[in-house]
Amino acid sequence: MEPRAVLTALRRGEVPAAEDLRAFARGLATGEVSDAQAGAFAMAVCLRGLGPAGRAALTQGMRDSGTVLRWDLPGPVLDKHSTGGVGDCVSLVLAPLLAACGVYVPMISGRGLGHTGGTLDKLAAIPGYDGAPDAARLRRVVAEAGCAIVSASDEIAPADRRLYALRDVSGTVESVDLICASILSKKLAAGLEGLVLDVKCGSGAFMKTQGEAGALARALVETAEAAGCPTVALVTGMDQPLAPSLGNALEVAEALAVLTGAARGPLCDLSLALGAALLARAGIADGAARLRAALESGAAAERMGRMVAGLGGPADLLEQAARHLPQAPVRREVPAPEAGHVAAIDGEALGLAVVRLGGGRLQTEDRIDPAVGLAGMVRLGQKLDRAAPLAVVHAATPEAAERAVREVQAAVTLGPAPEPLPLVLERIG
Repeated sequence: MEPRAVLTALRRGEVPAAEDLRAFARGLATGEVSDAQAGAFAMAVCLRGLGPAGRAALTQGMRDSGTVLRWDLPGPVLDKHSTGGVGDCVSLVLAPLLAACGVYVPMISGRGLGHTGGTLDKLAAIPGYDGAPDAARLRRVVAEAGCAIVSASDEIAPADRRLYALRDVSGTVESVDLICASILSKKLAAGLEGLVLDVKCGSGAFMKTQGEAGALARALVETAEAAGCPTVALVTGMDQPLAPSLGNALEVAEALAVLTGAARGPLCDLSLALGAALLARAGIADGAARLRAALESGAAAERMGRMVAGLGGPADLLEQAARHLPQAPVRREVPAPEAGHVAAIDGEALGLAVVRLGGGRLQTEDRIDPAVGLAGMVRLGQKLDRAAPLAVVHAATPEAAERAVREVQAAVTLGPAPEPLPLVLERIG
């Protein structure tokens, strides 16, 4: 494979042969493809597209550019991926829920991206939690707890790691073909037998409209299925935060509250919906009933406790969450500037407010303060009196808190009550 031949074909509007795309992916991992060629490839794909067959070939080539895990377990190996939102800690609820139903979940997750929170950043708020275990520890925890939420090792899809960094600096992040290849190469390298995708749309998501989200969901499902992984996608609303808290330790606490029965609401509902869709796609009968039983019996919470302890966290996290999770020193209520119903919520603005509090990254090397964020967020349609709290800011300093108060007030629109929308907007696959 000659990289220049692939680039020339793309420039002409042709889709390179599948074997050439797979070889190009290998070249990304080995260094045979230069940075200039990789950047030109990303721009050419962004402008010209690859089509379904080319997208599948690139995805499989990137998957095979490193280690592909193999499992010998007494149950199916399944996983979930979200395209990112605010207050979205579904992974922390769903992974142990699935484990309690007899499936195994080696969940490879990522850090925060832009205004959206990252699952690994949330788990890093748990003292001692090792999100990058060696292969032996990962396999042991998956076998014993049924789930492990970890980062991708250097051996998993190295072509994606190289191409992703270049996409960020070349303005080609938005390509559907490259998004599919990036997401699925890492997921498929985990050796999955089934996958559910939570494709977000709305003010707190990267995809703002249902049409955009649906197109991405269809491309993801089609590409994963072409690689031999049974897949289903739910397009879900992100016009408001999923959980009432945004921020790393605060979202861990929300997930634990759902698992222990102290809270319900949209976070619980969506976790159950995604789990039921995945179990059905994997051919497991009565999935919805099994998931609900695992939640209500405490079996899912017990699996979460096993996973955390197995990866170095405190054994009593579920019983002593308030003692173990970091607490911000400054708290400020955000008063509503007037009376009215919550008519709209700018989820992206809320996510960026958490980033500026220190709960996310403006630069790759930024350190995260796991304690900061927003709690007690109002919901769409909620009726408020003047000065009633829109949220509670958790901050490191009074100055940061006051800035966040103003940002939350600007992000919440009061007025007539909006028409309620369903949490799940569309099912694909």
